[in-house]
Amino acid sequence: MYMLDTNICIYIIKKQPASVLERFEQLPFGSVSMSLVTYGELEYGALRSNNSNKALNTLEEIKNYIPVLPIEINVAKHYADIRADLAKKGTPIGNNDLWIAAHARALGHTIVSNNIKEFERVENLKLENWV
Repeated sequence: MYMLDTNICIYIIKKQPASVLERFEQLPFGSVSMSLVTYGELEYGALRSNNSNKALNTLEEIKNYIPVLPIEINVAKHYADIRADLAKKGTPIGNNDLWIAAHARALGHTIVSNNIKEFERVENLKLENWV
């Protein structure tokens, strides 16, 4: 199972780069999702868009083929573990990326992102970059 980061969702929406869309279209339906945190970032971006109504409608459509996964209590334990580990090492990551990493790791999903540099600091997190 794959959990798409915000940048990959945006690439799919914009159909660029082609490599991301091609990889996405090869996967069976139901093997890809996004975190509630990612959806929140996309919603924020849509609200800030020059054409927010169109962007919000597109976001509603994308949920039909990239479901939004809710955050369960066990994600908080992964969040705390990851944050403590990164703080100890002096290599923190952004708050939203931390929650997305915790969500994916708790579920055993592979994060797909073009922001590998940030996520690779998290131990026991599966990563792919389709770009």
